[in-house]
Amino acid sequence: MNTVTRSGLRERKKQRTRDALLRVALELFTTQGYEDTTVDEIAEGVDVSQRTFFRYFAGKEDAAFAVQEIAHTQFVAAVRERPLDEAPLEALRNAVLEGWDTIGEAVEQVVPIDLYLRMCRLTEATPALLAAHLRRNDEVAEEVARVIAEREGLDVDTDPRPRVAVAVFAGVIRVMERLWGANEGLGLPELRALTATYLDAVGPVLAEKWRTE
Repeated sequence: MNTVTRSGLRERKKQRTRDALLRVALELFTTQGYEDTTVDEIAEGVDVSQRTFFRYFAGKEDAAFAVQEIAHTQFVAAVRERPLDEAPLEALRNAVLEGWDTIGEAVEQVVPIDLYLRMCRLTEATPALLAAHLRRNDEVAEEVARVIAEREGLDVDTDPRPRVAVAVFAGVIRVMERLWGANEGLGLPELRALTATYLDAVGPVLAEKWRTE
């Protein structure tokens, strides 16, 4: 077996271990509660040591939001790839709605969608997780605002529009998260339709194109 093959096998084994730890962590969080789940229990569920867990995650919070990070990464990439002739809010809307299935597929490569949805609802109901979620969302919003500014040829630190547009968009998404968390019968198709309806209600001032050339 050559060096490249061995390296590939090691990386696949590491990925399988990480994915297994993540699935066990989310199952434990959603069945017995985030606060009541220990790192030892997660490690034991995969038959590895606590030390192994910390090779992949800084702590429980990192494990709790690892799948969400996948969704965030997919979304930011989708915004960056939108056609430049789309207005900022149009690009954000299309990135989330047209990328809905792609984001879902990326999540399903790691955990079942049902488990991800249960974790999202747990986040809404757990103060420590909700605080971390909002903090992480702010970080993503800043990244997206900079992408929008770059698309529009603006300086994000002198022109307020990119951050304002992303704040409006993020506000709509936050409304959808609360609805999702409060209604267990709301599935992905219904959530997507509601998201489109709410985004379409945003006023025309921010929705218009900014580029002049």
